[in-house]
Amino acid sequence: MNLFETERLRIKSLEKTDKVHFAELFTDPKVLELIPQKAFTEQQITDRFNNNLNIALSDIKTQKCAFGIFKKDNPELIGLALFLKNEDNKEELGYRFRVNAWGNGYGTETTKGMLNFYFNTLHTEKVTADVNVANIASVKILEKFMKCVKEFFNERDNCTDRRYELEKNNWLQQNQ
Repeated sequence: MNLFETERLRIKSLEKTDKVHFAELFTDPKVLELIPQKAFTEQQITDRFNNNLNIALSDIKTQKCAFGIFKKDNPELIGLALFLKNEDNKEELGYRFRVNAWGNGYGTETTKGMLNFYFNTLHTEKVTADVNVANIASVKILEKFMKCVKEFFNERDNCTDRRYELEKNNWLQQNQ
């Protein structure tokens, strides 16, 4: 299922052939350092991957979901668009990219596409995003679109996170 497209990217359901690159997003030390997160075991990767195959549009509102990010001209998975729920059960966007896709503006393009999708397709009233303050690139991306509402120590990941929010009416005003 194609979820949405941006100028250069296609965000769609994962397929069995995507598992190798999916695994890289949960094991590459450079990717995980910025989240921060421990590398997944092979079983954890398999479980997470299988849970995200065949996701329906209705699942996005009720559970954590990962969709693949692909360049329109290449079938190789370059990242994940993550539709999450924060600890307050509020919609939260996330993304991660393979290292070879960094520095090309895909994070900004994906974030903008996800916000459009949340507000215009899912009719969400507010979207949040949490980021490790040490992840400078993602902090810059989120600051382009969203407002910082708090900074807090994330005990699970042992880092300082910053929470961003954006309300639908503010998004619509910015994009008229």
